[in-house]
Amino acid sequence: MSISIVYSRASAGIQAPLVTIEVYLALGSRDVSIVGMPETAVKESRFRIHTAFVNANFEFPYGHVIINMAPADLPKEGSRFDLPIALGILAASKQIPSQKLLAYEFVGELALSGELRPIEGILPIVLNAREAGRSLIVPRANAAEAALVKDINVFVADHILEVSGYLQNKNNLPTCMSFAAPKKKSVPLDLADVKGQLHAKRALEIAAAGSHNLLFIGPPGTGKTMLASRLTGLLPELSDQHALEVAAIASVSSGGFDPSRWQETPFRAPHHSSSGIALVGGGRPPQPGEISLAHKGILFLDELSEFNRHALESLREPLESGKITVSRAAHQVVFPAQFQLIAAMNPCQCGYAGSPTRRCRCTEEQIHRYLAKISGPLLDRIDMQVEVPSLPPGVLSFAVTGASETSLVVKTRVLAARQRQWARQKKQNHELMAHELPGFCHLADTPQHLLNQATQKFNLSARAYHRVIKVARTLADLAGDAAISDVHISEALTYRYLDRLKYEQTR
Repeated sequence: MSISIVYSRASAGIQAPLVTIEVYLALGSRDVSIVGMPETAVKESRFRIHTAFVNANFEFPYGHVIINMAPADLPKEGSRFDLPIALGILAASKQIPSQKLLAYEFVGELALSGELRPIEGILPIVLNAREAGRSLIVPRANAAEAALVKDINVFVADHILEVSGYLQNKNNLPTCMSFAAPKKKSVPLDLADVKGQLHAKRALEIAAAGSHNLLFIGPPGTGKTMLASRLTGLLPELSDQHALEVAAIASVSSGGFDPSRWQETPFRAPHHSSSGIALVGGGRPPQPGEISLAHKGILFLDELSEFNRHALESLREPLESGKITVSRAAHQVVFPAQFQLIAAMNPCQCGYAGSPTRRCRCTEEQIHRYLAKISGPLLDRIDMQVEVPSLPPGVLSFAVTGASETSLVVKTRVLAARQRQWARQKKQNHELMAHELPGFCHLADTPQHLLNQATQKFNLSARAYHRVIKVARTLADLAGDAAISDVHISEALTYRYLDRLKYEQTR
């Protein structure tokens, strides 16, 4: 009797921990035992493998087949283990050589005919196999996604016969072709399409330049959603490293990764009926939520006040830490969640508080209760709160052709400001920690005095105080100024709409 060893990978968030599959053939009645916390799809693999062997003219060994999947305390889920288990059985029964198996890792689902079907989450598997220094054999349908990773040999196959023939040196397997970025990419929406709203456009430019969180507040139909949807057109393409992180998260999600969207900034806009699990992730097995799918991109929450309060509160920690830990009884999974929050909401339940053209039907108590749906700690984590007022009819006329700046013009300034930040501190202004502010955002006496007065007047928290400084630093970068002046502090304070509104209500 003999033991064969085959390497494969499980799924744990965006990680793919190594699974060592040991196959032992023992005397006894014909039976298959799989141990090592296999879930239902893994247990059912014995039926797919047995039928695939019959159709591929392999001999399924007579006796007791014991399959151990180590580590034993790691849950094994999905059909990705069909191919490595099948190869382990073939090697243990001497139908293929066992020594060559150790240089490779294998994943793939088996059809009853022996054909290989694709699996989800191939990208983390390729990344971890590269770190381990082993080559990888995957179904051909996974080739496009696997090709995103460089410096690793990834072989593709359509059938288990091709894999067994390759291991017996009877034939060669093709490798994944080098990934070629799509030539034609989606064209972002243009900022010039938005009529008027110069103050809101300026805020959007600042948010793009410093990666600041932004909340638009205004009546229905004033352009809040139009503005938010044009933010991606102001941002640079993702670097290769960040694009790989985004692709790895999409790879393990239910929607999968679309190679045609390579290096595109993620833009996620979940409906306000979304649950907390849909936003932060969870389920069984744990899936990334909207905040992780928006990693290195934008999470747009329209109708912010209509979201479930518990769901919104779950965003507080990821906004600070840039990651989310999904805890279950058996294990924990960590998903990255470095996203830029852009939100929009009405000023009251009817939507027309403060509107010069429409009469608001809400009482002061109703308005206060409506705004209170967004907790103070969450608002503290939003750098800029900007009013988007109703526009006079003349501004919206098709006959009016103003010299509104295009996204390309604004993007030029944004990229220049981002380059200044990177040269100075190797990160965006929004990412600066409190202890880094004195070094990178030093305030002279005049701007410091102005900020101190505003902090006392508007009763700003320490977190809001620091965020005003970060926004002022971005304003200085956009202007090409080395130091933060009182002009920058003054403008940064104009983007604290709710703080000013609260102050006016208490006077």
